[in-house]
Amino acid sequence: MTRSGLLHASAFAFALVLALALPQRAEAQDDRTVSLYAPAALVETGVMDYILPRFSLKTQIRVRLADAPDEADIVLGDDGRALFEGGQVWHMRVRSEGHAPTDRFAQWLTGDIGRDTILAYAPEGEPVFTEAAPPERAVRAIAFAGDPKLGHAVSLAKCTRCHAVDEATRSAGIGSTPSFAVLRALPDWEQRFTAFYALNPHPAFTIIHEVTPPFDESRPSPIVPIALTLDEVEAVLAYVAEMQAADLGAPLAHQ
Repeated sequence: MTRSGLLHASAFAFALVLALALPQRAEAQDDRTVSLYAPAALVETGVMDYILPRFSLKTQIRVRLADAPDEADIVLGDDGRALFEGGQVWHMRVRSEGHAPTDRFAQWLTGDIGRDTILAYAPEGEPVFTEAAPPERAVRAIAFAGDPKLGHAVSLAKCTRCHAVDEATRSAGIGSTPSFAVLRALPDWEQRFTAFYALNPHPAFTIIHEVTPPFDESRPSPIVPIALTLDEVEAVLAYVAEMQAADLGAPLAHQ
């Protein structure tokens, strides 16, 4: 092959390599791009022009605004996780989970740095957005299947050795042992009464039919054992749930 032919062949090979490399670079660039949809009302505040360059500067991930939600990796709007408030509560919905740049941007928006960046946006000296209030939690109504009347009778028969279980037994029991009304005023009263037989000193003298093991022959109960069934335990729990809790007053103030 002549020298001229060699030059033409080399030029052709270089052009071919360049042509093949360009799509790869474009693809690599696209792989570092996240598409974000934000409604016009949010875009018009100018916050996107404020926060997106800051995220890209730190991460080298480009965020472009999409024209429609179904074209975006992340959608800001009414659905999803609450991010911030400004005119309304703005939520985030991730549509492309598993895409590393998208996940990185979503974590930034929900993290301290992204939140602080959004809250710092104040084009006229006053912040435009505030932190979204946490969602209200539904309060679960506690319902007990036991019979409160049976629970009262069981408490009188088996618990007054140590506890005052109602107004009529205020002077019964052991003075250092809290009454049922005092126990009812504690925030964890339900747990205390549900598993009382596992809390000291009860395991040493309490038997729950088909639940607790028999006493070790070498360590018998120090007093006449108290035996209950699970139905009786549930009945006591129902009785305590309906009773008036003692007024323990304000928490102690330490100086």
